[in-house]
Amino acid sequence: MNSDHKESRDRTIGEFVAEDYRSAQVFEDYDIDFCCGGQKTLAAACREKSLDPAVLLREIEAAKNAPGEASEDFSSMKLPALIDHIVVTHHAFLNENTGQIVAYTRKIAEVHGGRHPEVIEIAAIFDQIEADLVGHLDEEEKVLFPAINRLSEASRDETPPTAEDRAVIRDSLTVLHREHEDIGDAVHRIRSLANDYAIPEDVCNTFKVTYGKLREFEDDLHKHVHLENNILFPRAADL
Repeated sequence: MNSDHKESRDRTIGEFVAEDYRSAQVFEDYDIDFCCGGQKTLAAACREKSLDPAVLLREIEAAKNAPGEASEDFSSMKLPALIDHIVVTHHAFLNENTGQIVAYTRKIAEVHGGRHPEVIEIAAIFDQIEADLVGHLDEEEKVLFPAINRLSEASRDETPPTAEDRAVIRDSLTVLHREHEDIGDAVHRIRSLANDYAIPEDVCNTFKVTYGKLREFEDDLHKHVHLENNILFPRAADL
């Protein structure tokens, strides 16, 4: 293996995806977690899955060179702009969709739970996700994000950050990382119960819509947590 490939194997999953989000599809194809598990190196992730890193590197390169528009470079975005993007795009998505998904999952549990008991557990898991997200988003928008913006401004003005803001960021990052792992585990459990969102033959249209919404929720969550765990949080810690 040449030295370039050896060096690439030691990069983290999150670094690949931060560089070009199109590489995320490669990791999803091999069931490698790029958001909550983004701090693992490519070599470590491949060892766990008994995969050849050289194969993934070739596929990542192919994904980056495929025709189509390159993904936006969030890793070079200024932190206040990145925070605005997260709030306007991903927090807004959660605020607009989570309550609706709760209603859908409860409905199909009521109607189809007898023949498909897995949807009863899915509804219970998503109820907990919704409850947990309330405090999680509140912590980010009212505590962590303002502190990061203040530290970013202090860095730009070449003034020292306050001890209070440094403590807020340190403590919040610890809590939010753990909560990301918890919600990631919950979403993976839903996907497993839903058999990768395969639609049974004997269900109504609401059931199909619900599984579509759950898939959409998972896809958005992966992008959301990736931006925070692999880009925003490390750069905030560096401040």
